[in-house]
Amino acid sequence: MVVDDHPMWRDGVARDLAEAGYEVVATVGEGRQALRVAAAVRPELVVLDLRLPDLSGVEVARGLAGTRPPPRVLVLSASGEQEDVLEAVKAGASGYLLKSASKEEFLDAVRRTAEGDAVFTPGLAGLVLGEYRRLAARPAPEATPRLTERETEVLRLVAKGLSYRQIAERLVLSHRTVQNHVQNTLNKLQLHNRVELVRYAIEQGLDES
Repeated sequence: MVVDDHPMWRDGVARDLAEAGYEVVATVGEGRQALRVAAAVRPELVVLDLRLPDLSGVEVARGLAGTRPPPRVLVLSASGEQEDVLEAVKAGASGYLLKSASKEEFLDAVRRTAEGDAVFTPGLAGLVLGEYRRLAARPAPEATPRLTERETEVLRLVAKGLSYRQIAERLVLSHRTVQNHVQNTLNKLQLHNRVELVRYAIEQGLDES
């Protein structure tokens, strides 16, 4: 589903997605409408602008994150401001891409987001990870769920920013097996998405090991 208040931009994004083989189940221009339509059509992925005439994109992302199952959200925005990026991620966005991205970069971001990767315009990933490192200064809980050796190994590579396909190649596993390990880890840690998983891994220092 594509959510953007500019009709020409919205239609262009939808056309690019359709030409790339994706099924566009809805295009909408307002936040409240997006939440209503999403509840009806249940999209797997939402391409979301932050600047909407009623609700903000952050509020829409937060509302989508509360649905079951929640769709993956790729923010496509003209703003690269730190506050906008961090608020979107905290609201549940899986990725954040600037509108200055090329068509190829956009479609690659959609593909990776659909596969479960956390995707950011170059430069923004470091911003998000830096914020998570700052938040990680708080004390760790006394008891942590027990992960298997393989789950820990996959988690360490997730924290280093590798995609599922890269992890699969490095560990000589199938893409599906890596996804299963990540899902099992999410369930054990009671986390909701890859972004939260990266944050947890950084808190445990796995990105530096």
